[in-house]
Amino acid sequence: MSFTYDTQVALATAAALVNTARDDVDVLGTMDGLDAFLEEQRFTGSRTRAESELQAVRALRRELEVLWFAAEDDVVERVNAILRRTSALPQLVRHDEWDWHLHATTPEAPLADRMATEAAMALADVVRGHELDRLGACAAPDCDGVVLDLSRNRSKRFCDTGNCANRTHVKAYRARRAGTA
Repeated sequence: MSFTYDTQVALATAAALVNTARDDVDVLGTMDGLDAFLEEQRFTGSRTRAESELQAVRALRRELEVLWFAAEDDVVERVNAILRRTSALPQLVRHDEWDWHLHATTPEAPLADRMATEAAMALADVVRGHELDRLGACAAPDCDGVVLDLSRNRSKRFCDTGNCANRTHVKAYRARRAGTA
């Protein structure tokens, strides 16, 4: 299945958001951390920069992590709840360097609502395409990050939070070398 570009970006942003709390490090521990995350993800729209906004995004992170590993019926129920809660009203928009894509909230909606709605709309596409198996956990034994596999052959096993793939491959290589020495 091939997802539209905005769906891929929303899914990648959702995975990146879930992965902001890994290995006892919370990237969203401060407002500066949230600012950096939003800039890295190129997230637009209004901001209050209030502590409540930061807490709402952190709560969304937990909500999306639960969604990432939920069964299909539970994903559907939770996605629908997000869309109802945020009063989603999908509309085609074009702005900045983006061509036509869907927004389901206004740019003035609360940040966490905009982020939740984009993730929910993307997850709705995942469910409709029967592609929930593209959401998974990092294969590195020392990582609890999530993985979004958009590869054609469904071969992505490691998260994008650091160097899990490289670290795992080096460890395996060294173990093989130690066995032959």
